[in-house]
Amino acid sequence: MNGWLVAAAVLLAGGLGAAVWGVATGPLGRRVVTQNMTTSLVCVAVLLLAQGYRRPAYVDIGLELSLLGPIGTLVYARLLADDLRPDPPRAPRLTAVAAAGTAAVVIALAVASGPGRAAVKLLLVGALLITGNVVASRALAGGIPEEARHE
Repeated sequence: MNGWLVAAAVLLAGGLGAAVWGVATGPLGRRVVTQNMTTSLVCVAVLLLAQGYRRPAYVDIGLELSLLGPIGTLVYARLLADDLRPDPPRAPRLTAVAAAGTAAVVIALAVASGPGRAAVKLLLVGALLITGNVVASRALAGGIPEEARHE
């Protein structure tokens, strides 16, 4: 067992426990935000497992998750817009922590894989995941405020 596998195990054990608690309890807003952050957590764990098992093909699963996870959150935001409007979920700190953690892990993985196609693919997955989660979090929070649109 190497450090990449240990990191993935710790991330999955700690993160998925919190995710199950967040999805199973609390108001609708917290459940949707938890779903959004869980996709980020699982994607990063898959990337760590790909490096730990030395299976570059597993990065493709991370690529798919980085695309489909935020899209799923956007679908929830659209379908639940009426229910979320009175008290939109806001999680700017959680989104920032998830983005910073994703960036740190992806950069470490890219450095470990060395220069080449694999590093570019990892950086692409990281950029898609971070951008997608920030956009999805913003959509859950009600999008851009009306006042900011007219400035």
